[in-house]
Amino acid sequence: MRRHIDKIEDAVYGRGYVYNIHYHLIWVTKYRRPCFVTEELVQEMKDILQNTADIADVLIEEMEVMPDHIHLLVSFKPKYSVTDIVKNLKGSSARIFFDRHPEIKHEKFWGGKLWSPSYYVGTLGNMSKETVRRYIQNQYAKEE
Repeated sequence: MRRHIDKIEDAVYGRGYVYNIHYHLIWVTKYRRPCFVTEELVQEMKDILQNTADIADVLIEEMEVMPDHIHLLVSFKPKYSVTDIVKNLKGSSARIFFDRHPEIKHEKFWGGKLWSPSYYVGTLGNMSKETVRRYIQNQYAKEE
């Protein structure tokens, strides 16, 4: 007999897992140097990041390229680590961007690094921390 389980709204169902995890990622250029100062450079970095994400099986839900930093709202399979995804996005985007713009590398990033080594990550889901806390606390009440 098969048990009926309600589908979770906005969750991704895969073989052996269900997830609804979203990450807010932010990283900055080395020394916070403004680099993406024209619409063309902004669009080019967006295209580079989108292509890199597509190859890495990362869904970019929102993206903004600022003159000296990047904001991304992304989702990816839980088998991948945040660190590996960020390394991939930062490393690939820097390499491609510098290949296309050696003059920017020479003028602003003579050390050869486009991005600062640090980044911010925040997790998001469709429930607040307080909602999950109450759900867990009320589990015994549901079984009675």
